[in-house]
Order: sequence, then C-alpha cells, then structure tokens
Amino acid sequence: MSKGVAITGMGIISAIGNNVAENYDALINARKGITRVDNVETIQRSEIMVGEVKFTNDQLIAQLNLPTSNNYSRTAMLGAIAAKEAIADAGITDIKKYKTGIISGTSVGGMDMTEKYYYEYLTEKAPQKYIESHHAGDSTQKIAEQLGLEESLVTTISTACSSAANAIMLGARLIKSGKLDRVLVGGADCLSKFTINGFKTLMILSDTFNTPFDENRKGLNLGEAAAFLVLESDEVVKAENKKVLAYVKGYGNANDAFHQTASSDDGDGATLAMEKALKVANLKASEIDYINAHGTATGNNDLSEGRAILRVFGEEIPEFSSTKAYTGHTLAAAGAIEAVYSVLALRHNVIFPNLNFKTPMKEFSMNPQTELKEKELNTVLSNSLGFGGNCSTVIFSKEA
Repeated sequence: MSKGVAITGMGIISAIGNNVAENYDALINARKGITRVDNVETIQRSEIMVGEVKFTNDQLIAQLNLPTSNNYSRTAMLGAIAAKEAIADAGITDIKKYKTGIISGTSVGGMDMTEKYYYEYLTEKAPQKYIESHHAGDSTQKIAEQLGLEESLVTTISTACSSAANAIMLGARLIKSGKLDRVLVGGADCLSKFTINGFKTLMILSDTFNTPFDENRKGLNLGEAAAFLVLESDEVVKAENKKVLAYVKGYGNANDAFHQTASSDDGDGATLAMEKALKVANLKASEIDYINAHGTATGNNDLSEGRAILRVFGEEIPEFSSTKAYTGHTLAAAGAIEAVYSVLALRHNVIFPNLNFKTPMKEFSMNPQTELKEKELNTVLSNSLGFGGNCSTVIFSKEA
C-alpha cells in the first residue's frame, strides 16, 4: 500500500489566479486575493472579506460556451474550468481510452441556484431549472458532461471542508485496487448567501485579512474556488510515457465526533489522520519536509491543529504554513486547492509563506514559516479538517 499513485495533471481557479501558473505566481509573490464581496448580493458586504473569483456568472458562461438558458450553478462552472485545465495539463486527448472516473467534493453544491428559486418562486419565471441544480451531485455531473465522462464512475463527496482531500484519497484507492486506471479528483464550491449567513451565525468570520496561527486571529475569510488533479496508474504512465508531477504517497482520515462544527481541543481527529497517512506512506514523521496546514485562522482550528502537529511530530516539527491567507477558506475545495499548492511546492522546492502572521500563539512555541523559503523538498503533508470532526491528511512525494 506504500506505492504512490501518479499525479499527471492539475487545474485550478481561485481568488489568486485563473489557472495553475497564475496561482503559483501569486504564491511566490505574496499576492493575496482577499477583498470585499462583489458577486453576491449580501447585507454582509461591508462587514466581511472574502476570497472571490472575480469573473461574473455571465463571464464564466462565455468561457464554457454555454447557452444563456443553461442551469449550471456557479460551483459547476468553476469546477468545469479547473477540470478542463487538469485534463489538458495531463495531455489527455481520448478521455475514454482507459477506465476513467471523476470524484468531486462540494459542500454547498448548487445553493446559488436554490437562492434564485427562492426569490423567483412566486413570479412568472420558470424556477424548475434552478431546483434541478440544487443537489451536490449535480455539479459533479455537469463537470463530467463537459469532459465526456457521463457514462463513467461519477461520484460526489461531501464531508465539509475535508471533501476534496477525501476525493483524492478515494481516487487513489480506486487506482490501487485496479477498479480504475485514471481518476479526476478534486472539489469546487462557490460563495452564496447561504454560506455567508451560515458562517456569520457561527461568529467565526473576520472583518479583515485572516491571520492563521496568530494569537490575535479574528476568524476566517470565506473563499470560492475549484481545483482538480489527474491521478493515473503506473501502467497508464508507462504506456503513455506520461510526465509525472508528483505522487500521492499516503493518506488517512478520521472522525473524532467531538462537536458538529468544532475540532477536538487536543486535535484527536487530526492526529489520527496524520498518523494513518504516515503509516500508509510507510514514512516516519521526521521524513516530512513541509506541512501545508489547514490553518483557517479561527480560535478553535489553529489551536486544535497546532496541538495535533505537536503530538505527531514532537520536537522535530517541519516548516509549516497555511495558504488560506491567500485564497480564503474554500470549504470543500480546500483539500484540492492545497493539494495543487503542495505539488507546486514539491516541484519548485519552495515553502510558501504564512501571510499576515505577527504574534505567536501563547499555547505553544511553534510558529509558521512567514517568508518564501527555498528548500529541497521530497515529501509534503497537507491537512484538511472539516465540520463534524472530519479530518483528512494526504501526503505528496516526488517518489512513488
């Protein structure tokens, strides 16, 4: 089980870039994408900051050449753009040549369409097309249609903010078991009134730039994004003489069932997930070179994850940072966004800075990496922690 699964292509759209190259350029130049809300009509506009993709829905429709009467949610459109980039990056011209599937994570699905339904229900406009796009699986199905994968394995994972990480994990397991030869894995989530108001009631939204692992952190910035990775078996890589960007080396998930929306104070779920991932990868904790932390800048998350890192790594904590100060917390897409960033870190031998950090947390002495750092990297661990105690870890490596 220690042999890795090859990553041969990546695609992404986020608040800091419309493709992989633009995202990398923003990461190394400390260019964050946190702004006020532009594309959602919300009474919270002046009170919060978000990581928003600045394309309007009409612009996304034009990019995908969709008819104006389409019933694509914003989540589906963002996902389709990222998925198409990943397929092109992997050099796939015949997507049906091998047993191929798609696994996508989402939390709000087509909630933006449901909101239209709510407002237009009593008008003369036909609302049926909106409600048809509500459920989480519809966005995955729409992405599959765009790629010509409707008759393949098409499935959706919704485990809150660990969704995309679990999609990567399931995809890797399907390849290892021989069920599939190639899997497109990732996640997508758009901003909506439902999301903004829901997190507002939890009182964990910041009115300024988020500050992961800082003593004076005020909360998270919501974000919207999509990212996908192409996973392929050794047999496909060899037969097609494919370039390999990195490997999925290990993975683990756990559910500490501590609270509906909060992580365990001692990081029990995150600890179990990291330990499982190391076991699958057949690695020691000391062999991890960099941690892309979940790091949402909420009081609970950063304390819980920090304690979990200390439990797993002890005195030998590798450099770590959260990239959510760039993109905001992209919910179900986060695990895929940070998977792309982890692979970019490996390929370019850099550690991305934890922006906005000023004051160390009083509970422990470990501090995130705050400057761009060049370092030879071989393995990167990425954490995704979700509501309900859903905790997932994926380890990426240059070696199978």
